[in-house]
Amino acid sequence: MPVFESPVGPLTIRVNDDGALEEIRFGVAPAILPAIEAAGTIAGATRVIDQLNEYFAGTRREFDLPLAPRGTAFQLACWNELQRIAYGTTISYSELARRIAKPNAVRAVGAANGANPIPIIIPCHRVIGANGTLTGYGGGLHIKRALLALEQPQRTLLETA
Repeated sequence: MPVFESPVGPLTIRVNDDGALEEIRFGVAPAILPAIEAAGTIAGATRVIDQLNEYFAGTRREFDLPLAPRGTAFQLACWNELQRIAYGTTISYSELARRIAKPNAVRAVGAANGANPIPIIIPCHRVIGANGTLTGYGGGLHIKRALLALEQPQRTLLETA
């Protein structure tokens, strides 16, 4: 599995034989796949890395990648809705629960967020507490904070005066 050295630390990327992204892990994950990977897997990982580079450079706001996350129907519904949260915006866990028509499933939504196998691309970092506080994140709150800061419009000194 390729490891991408990102501005928020190493990201281990797993792409299936069809070139669809299955997983991004924070840090260097132990090798699960054989050392020799299929050509489609390498090409798929290159696409992921290229788009992550663009995202971290501030030139990409939406990802255009085939995704293949594995999860329950509920988790997949949550992850699909996460992809509809616009770049630079945040919503609460209760809003996410409402959007998937499960308004009483706030804790389950939080658990699904925590199980997201493709962070950054499926932007679970854009979900925050109802009172505006940052809550848990698989890579740590420092990474969630950095991703949210990256997505904020850059202000000039004139705009902040």
